[in-house]
Amino acid sequence: MDSGRADSSVNNSENSGFQFWRKTLRGARYVVAPMVDQSELAWRMLSRKYGAELCYTPMLHATVFMNDPNYRKDSLQSCEQDRPLIAQFCCNDPDTFLKAAKLAESYCDAIDLNLGCPQIIAKKGHYGAFLQDEWDLISRMVKTCHENLKVPITCKVRIFPSVEKTVQYAKMLEAAGCQILTVHGRTREQKGRFTGIADWSYISAVRKAVNIPVFANGNIQYLEDVHRCLEETGAQGVMTAEGNLHNPALFDGINPSVWDMLLEYLDYAEKFPCPLSYMRGHAFKLCQHALTTHKDLRDLFASAKDVNEFRDAANKLKEASQADVKKFQEDPSNFKQELELPLPYWICQPYVRPNPHEEKEIPPENRELRKQLNLKRAEDILKINSADAGFSMNKIKKMLKNPYKNHDPALKPKFEPCIQCKNPRGLKCEFLLCKTCCRNRANLEMKGCIGHNIRRRELSEKEAITSSNKEKGLTSPGKEFLNNNSDCSSNSVLHGDDKAEPSSGDSVSVNSVLNPKTVLTDDPTKCVPASDSTASCNSGELPPESENGHTVEDSLGIVLHCSS
Repeated sequence: MDSGRADSSVNNSENSGFQFWRKTLRGARYVVAPMVDQSELAWRMLSRKYGAELCYTPMLHATVFMNDPNYRKDSLQSCEQDRPLIAQFCCNDPDTFLKAAKLAESYCDAIDLNLGCPQIIAKKGHYGAFLQDEWDLISRMVKTCHENLKVPITCKVRIFPSVEKTVQYAKMLEAAGCQILTVHGRTREQKGRFTGIADWSYISAVRKAVNIPVFANGNIQYLEDVHRCLEETGAQGVMTAEGNLHNPALFDGINPSVWDMLLEYLDYAEKFPCPLSYMRGHAFKLCQHALTTHKDLRDLFASAKDVNEFRDAANKLKEASQADVKKFQEDPSNFKQELELPLPYWICQPYVRPNPHEEKEIPPENRELRKQLNLKRAEDILKINSADAGFSMNKIKKMLKNPYKNHDPALKPKFEPCIQCKNPRGLKCEFLLCKTCCRNRANLEMKGCIGHNIRRRELSEKEAITSSNKEKGLTSPGKEFLNNNSDCSSNSVLHGDDKAEPSSGDSVSVNSVLNPKTVLTDDPTKCVPASDSTASCNSGELPPESENGHTVEDSLGIVLHCSS
C-alpha cells in the first residue's frame, strides 16, 4: 500500500512526528475520538478491551481546566491501563492553552487542540471549527505549546470546501509544530441533519502533502470501513466517534448484543465512577434500536438513578427480547422486525441518519394525533394567559410540563435575608448571617458558629501559643500544642506514648488511624496533607484500599486509579 508520504527533505518534522507515533503511541491505527461527556475513563477501558489502540479524553475547556480543581479531578481521570492517551482542549488564547496543557501534560502522552467542533456552543465560545479562519492565532497556539510542553502537540481539524485551502491549512499546522494531524472529511457546515458523507479524497491529499502522521475521521461504521479508509487515504490511523458509541467492539470486527455491551460498560462505570448522565447517554445510544421496539422499557432507562438500576433495566430488556431472539435463531430468513435494519435490533450496529432531503410519509393517524396535540397545547396556553396574564412563555411551558404542581408564587418558601447581604441567612445561625458572611466574620473575630458548623477555638489556641513561643524565642508551636486537640497529634498510634503502641501480636490498619489524604514525613510529630506532595503509588501517600487496587488524588486534584 502506498503510504502517500511527501518527500522527507521538505520538512524534518517527520522524524519527531513519526517517532512519537511509532514509539509512544505504538503505531496506533484504531483510534477512539474525543467525545464530550462520552469518552470518559470507563468507556475508554471498554473500547480498549475490544481493539482500540489509542483513546482521547473528552474535550476539555482550557480556561475551566486551569481555574477549577474539581473540573480537573472529574475530567482527567485515568489508570495504568489507559495508555496511550491524548488529552484534547478547546481554547482561543495561546497563554491559557499553554497553562492548561502544562497542568495536564504529566497525565497523558500528547495534547490535542480541537479545531473541528462545529456545534453552536463552539461558535458562541469562539473555539473549535470556528477558529479555522484565524490562521495566525492557531499558529501561535500550536507553536507556543510545541516549544514549551514536554509532550507533543496534535490537532484535529475539518476540511475547507476546496482541497487546495485544506492542504495549505494542514501545512500551516505542520510548520507551527503539530506532530499528528487528524482530518475529519466534512466541512464545518456538515452537521446534524445535514452531516452527509465525509470526503476521503481531502484526507488523501493532506496525507500526501505533509510529513507528519495523519489520522482519518468520518464514515466509519464497520471494521471493513476502517480497512478501506486506510487503503484509500494512506493515513496512519482511523478515528471513529459515532461508530464506536453504537458498537464499542467495532475495531474487533464483531457485533455483540446491546445488553452484553451495556452490562460490561456498567462494570467499568462501577470501577471507575462517572456522572449518571454519561451512563444514561451510553445506555440510550447502545440500546437505541432495541428501545424503539420495546418502548415500554424506555422509562426504566430514563429514570435509573445508579448502576444497579441500569443493570436491572438492561436485564429486563434482555428478557423482553428473548422471544424474538429465539425466532431469529430458529429461522433467520422468516424473522421480521418493524425497523429496517441490516441486523436484528438487539445487535450493536451503526445508526444511520435519515436523509433530510427525502420527505418521509407520515401515516394519517399520526398526522391527526399530532394535530390534536397541537390544538390542546394551544388551548392550554390560552387558558393560562387569560387567567394570569403576564406569564412568560418559558413559565407557561413549565406549568404545562407539571400540571399538578402549584405554581402560585405566594406558596413558595420565604427565607429571611442575611443582615449583611441579600442571600438567605442560615436558619440556625446565631449571628443572622449567610454562611459566606459568617465565615468572614469568624475569621475576623476568631469566634465560631454552631449553626454553620464553623469552629475557630483551635485556631485561636494555636495563635496564642505561637505568639507565646515567639516571646520565648521559639519559632514553632511548643509540645503543649502538639499534644492538644489537633487532628495530627490526636492519633494515639502515631503520636502517643510508648504505652499506646500496639503489641507485636496486634495488627493495626494504617488507614484506620491515618486520614487517607495524609502523608508521613521524616518528622514523627508531623503529618502533611497529601495535596502538599506529588501523587504517586510510591510517594508515601496512603490511599484508600479497594478491591482492585487503590485511588490516588494528586496535588492538582486529578484522580489516578492504580492497580494493587
